[in-house]
Amino acid sequence: MSWVRVYMHMVFSTKNREPFLNSKELRKKVFQHIKINADEKGIWLDCVNGWQEHAHCLISLGKEQTISKVAQLIKGESSFWINQNKLTSEKFIWQDDYWVVGVSESHLESVRKYIHHQEEHHSKKSFAEEVDGFMEKYGWNFKKEK
Repeated sequence: MSWVRVYMHMVFSTKNREPFLNSKELRKKVFQHIKINADEKGIWLDCVNGWQEHAHCLISLGKEQTISKVAQLIKGESSFWINQNKLTSEKFIWQDDYWVVGVSESHLESVRKYIHHQEEHHSKKSFAEEVDGFMEKYGWNFKKEK
């Protein structure tokens, strides 16, 4: 039997960063559903939370899982479920893009705390500022399309 524990912090936003998840009750419902769906699909989703236009997930990849497949399963099924249950007034879509960074076991608790405290965090900093911070922290640059 193989034992694998590779943690990653995944962040993805709504299409055009629309604030579809604009109530605490809706976010709670959506994030609980994402957690249940991940469990059903064999995805180890440690925690999930977010704000009006994005979600954060702390995930440990299984030995047969890829980042892109996990993102597809989480995002695709949750947007289908949100639309099927008419939880938003307009068609809900996650943006195609996502951000992922590896997380060492020594940093798990601080990442969990960061994810769990999204509401408090975004009372002080916008999602755009958060994205800029990630880009700077990890040395990422936007590639402009030609």
